[in-house]
Amino acid sequence: MEMKSSWENHHEEKKQSNHYEEDDTSLSLSSLSKIILPPLGVSSYNHNPIETKGWIISPMNSKYRCWETYMVVLVAYSAWVSPFEVAFLKSNPNKGLYVADSVVDLFFAIDIVLTFFVAYIDSTTHLMVRDRRKISIRYLSTWFSMDVASTIPFEALGYLFTGKRKMGLSYSLLGMLRFWRLRRVKQLFTRLEKDIRFSYFWVRCTRLLFVTLLLVHCAGCLCYLLADRYPHQGRTWLGSVNPNFRETSLRNRYISALYWSVTTMTTVGYGDLHAVNTGEMIFIIFYMLFNLGLTAYLIGNMTNLVVEGTRRTMEFRNSIEAASNFVCRNRLPPRLKEQILAYMCLRFKAESLNQNHLIEQLPKSICKCICQHLFLPIAEKVYLFKGVSREILLLLVAEMKAEYIPPREDVIMQNEAPDDVYIIVSGEVEIIDSALEKERIFGILQSGDMFGEVGALCCKPQSFTFRTKTLSQLLKLKTSALIETMQIKQEDYVAIIKNFLQHHKKLKDFKIGEFIAEGGEEDGDPNMAFNLLTAASAGNAAFLEELLRAKLDPDIGDSKGRTPLHFAASKGHEDCALALLRHGCNIHLKDVNGNTALWEALSSKHQSVFRILYHFANVSDPHTAGDLLCTAAKRNDLTMMNSLLKHGLNVDSKDRQGKTAVQIAMAQNYIDMVDLLVMNGADVSAANSSEFCSTTLNKMLQRRESGHRITMPDTVTSDEVILKMDQEEKQCKSSEKSNELKYTRVSIYRGHPLVRKETCCRQAGRLIRLPNSMEELKSIAGEKFRFDARNAMVTDEEGSEIDSIEVIRDNDKLFIVEDPTPFM
Repeated sequence: MEMKSSWENHHEEKKQSNHYEEDDTSLSLSSLSKIILPPLGVSSYNHNPIETKGWIISPMNSKYRCWETYMVVLVAYSAWVSPFEVAFLKSNPNKGLYVADSVVDLFFAIDIVLTFFVAYIDSTTHLMVRDRRKISIRYLSTWFSMDVASTIPFEALGYLFTGKRKMGLSYSLLGMLRFWRLRRVKQLFTRLEKDIRFSYFWVRCTRLLFVTLLLVHCAGCLCYLLADRYPHQGRTWLGSVNPNFRETSLRNRYISALYWSVTTMTTVGYGDLHAVNTGEMIFIIFYMLFNLGLTAYLIGNMTNLVVEGTRRTMEFRNSIEAASNFVCRNRLPPRLKEQILAYMCLRFKAESLNQNHLIEQLPKSICKCICQHLFLPIAEKVYLFKGVSREILLLLVAEMKAEYIPPREDVIMQNEAPDDVYIIVSGEVEIIDSALEKERIFGILQSGDMFGEVGALCCKPQSFTFRTKTLSQLLKLKTSALIETMQIKQEDYVAIIKNFLQHHKKLKDFKIGEFIAEGGEEDGDPNMAFNLLTAASAGNAAFLEELLRAKLDPDIGDSKGRTPLHFAASKGHEDCALALLRHGCNIHLKDVNGNTALWEALSSKHQSVFRILYHFANVSDPHTAGDLLCTAAKRNDLTMMNSLLKHGLNVDSKDRQGKTAVQIAMAQNYIDMVDLLVMNGADVSAANSSEFCSTTLNKMLQRRESGHRITMPDTVTSDEVILKMDQEEKQCKSSEKSNELKYTRVSIYRGHPLVRKETCCRQAGRLIRLPNSMEELKSIAGEKFRFDARNAMVTDEEGSEIDSIEVIRDNDKLFIVEDPTPFM
C-alpha cells in the first residue's frame, strides 16, 4: 500500500529505491572520538566536524591529523637538537644539522600559514567556528607571536648580518625558543590517552618517560655548557677529572653530561663528578630544587595513573572490553557490535559533559528557566503545540530531557507501546516498516519533527520503527506528562487534539491513520465525522475518549446517519459504547434505515453491548422496549423478535403510539410473528382481530394454555449493567481505584449507642467484613467482645433495630446490645 504524506513528499528526492546506504551514515568506532556534541536545543548544527568547506580545514580531518603527528616528530627533533647544538657544537658547527634545522624551520613556517585556515572549537559554545576572520583574529591574539619567534632562524640571520658562522651565546639562547613547540607534544599525548585503540597505561608511561628524558638531556647539555664556557679549565666538574675534555670525542662528552645529570637527579652520590666552582654549585642548587618538583610530578602522576586518574577512563575501557567479549561470546553480527560500541562511546562522551547531571542538581525554578531557554524555541515549532498557550508550553518543556542518540539506533521499535514522545532537535530519523521481510523506509524526520505521539494519544502499539540516520539530539517527554499537561486547560487540550487530527488526516496508510481516516469537509476542519466514527469502529476507546474530551460531537453522523454509537454497537466494542454514554450521546438516534444502536447491537449478536445500551435507553425512555418489539413486528423479523424476548422484554410493551407488537403483527397478518408473540404470552384482548383469522388465533391460544412456551428469556439484571458502568468509570478516573476492596466493611461496637453516649464509653470497636447473615454477624461480635451474642440485638447509631443483613451498607456503624430487654 503506497503512502504519500507531507514528510514523504518533502524527502522524495532524497530516497533512492527503498533503502539507504549504511556506509554513509554509520560512524565507525574510531571516528566517534571526533564527534562534537552540539549544545542542548541547537538544531542548526553541522554534525560532521571532519568535513572541510572551501579553504577552511577541520581540525578533525584525517589528513590534518597526520600533518599534526608529523609536526610532533619535528618538535621532538628540535627539543633534542637545540640544547645539544648550544652546548656541544658551537665551537665546531655541523653543516648537516644546520641544513636540517633550516628545513624544520621551513615546515613550522608552513604550519603557521596553515593555522590561519584551520577551524577551531569555541570554548564557550562548543561549536565549530569556520569563519575565516574569527580564526585569524583568534590566532593573532594568542599563539602567533610565539610561533613566529620560535621559527625565526637566528643563526642564519646572524650570519647574514655579521658574516660569522660561529655565533655568540645570545644567538644560541634565542634559538632555545624552539621549546615553545613542545605544547604540540602535550596535545598529542592528550589525544592518545582518549583513544581506546591504544593502552592508556603505556601512553601515560611513555609521556612520563619523555618528560624525564627531555629534562635529563637539557640539564646535561646546560651542565656541559657551564664547564665548556668556564675560563679556568681545571676548575669544573668535568675538567677536574679530565683537563683535556674538549679533545675527547663528542660521544664521551655527551655521555658524561647525561651521567652527571641523572646522578644529580636521582641523588645517589657523585663520585668523581661533582660541582667544583661557584657557578656549578649554584646551578646544582636550583637543579636539585627543580628535581623536587619533578619527582613530585612523577610520583603524583604514577599514583594518579594507578588510582584516581584512570578510574573513569578504565571504567569506560572495561565496559568496552566487556561489551566486545559479550558480542564475541554470543556471536552477534558485526553491525550489532558497532551499534553497541558506538552507543557506549557516545554515552561516555555525553556523560563527560555532565549536562543532565548538572541540571538535576539545580533548584526546580532554575531548571525550568534553563529548559525554557534551551527547549522552548524548538517546542514552539512542533506541529502538535501550534496555538497552545505559553503556560502549557512552559510546563511541557520543564518535563523534557535531552538525549544524544548515535546513528543507526532504534529509538522506538515497531509494535512497541512507547512510554515517551520524542522531538528532534538535530539530526535525522528514519521511519521504517519492519513487518516485511525486507525493511522499507517510508520517510525521514528532521529537526522540529515529532514521533511517538500516535502511539501515545491513540494508546496503541507503534506502527513503525523509528531509527536514527545520523547523530541526533532528541527531546524526550513522558507520555503520562504529556497527557496530564494537556488536561490542565480545556482550550489547549482541544487545540492539541485538533493539531494531531489535522496533521494526520491525509495519511492513507491505516497503520498510522486507522483511527484518523481521511474525509470530512473540504475546508480541512479536523472536527469531521470520520474522526469519531473510525475510532469507534476500530474499538480504540482511549483515543475515542480523548476526542470526546476535546468536545467533539458524540452524535455526529456519516452520510447514512450512523453515529459513533452505531459503529461501536455493531462491532461489539463495549468500552467505546460506555465512553460515548459517559459523554451524553443520544442512544435513540436512528440511521436512514431506521435502526438504532440497540438494533445494531442485537442484530450483530453482541449481547453484552445490547444489555448495556438497553439499560440506559430504558431509563431515559420507557417506550424503548415497545419500540424495539414493534419494529421487529413491522419488519416481520422473527430472529430479532426471538432475541428481544430472550432478553426479557415485556411482550405487551407499547410503543410511542400506544400499540403492542401483537397488534401490529395481526394488522399486517404476519401469522408466524403472531404465533411467536402469542406463545410468549402476548395479550390479544386489546388487539383488533377482525383482520386476523379467528380460528388460527384460537388454536394459538389453546396451545399456549397447554403450557407451550418457545422463548425463554435470559437472566439479565440491571445491576449487572450498573456494576459494569461503575467499573469503567473507576478505571477512567484513577488507576489506583482498580485495587479497591470488593467487599463491605462495617464497624461493630458493644452496647447500646445511647448508653455509650451518656456514659462516654471509650471502648474501642472492631472493623470487620460484613458476613452473609445476621447469625454470622452476631457470632463474630461474640468472638470479638467475648460474650454470648446469639440473643443480642443489632442497632444503628440512632438505636433502630436491624433485623436484615441486606439493609446494612459499607462503612455503617453497628451496635451489639447484649441485653435488649431494657430498651424494649
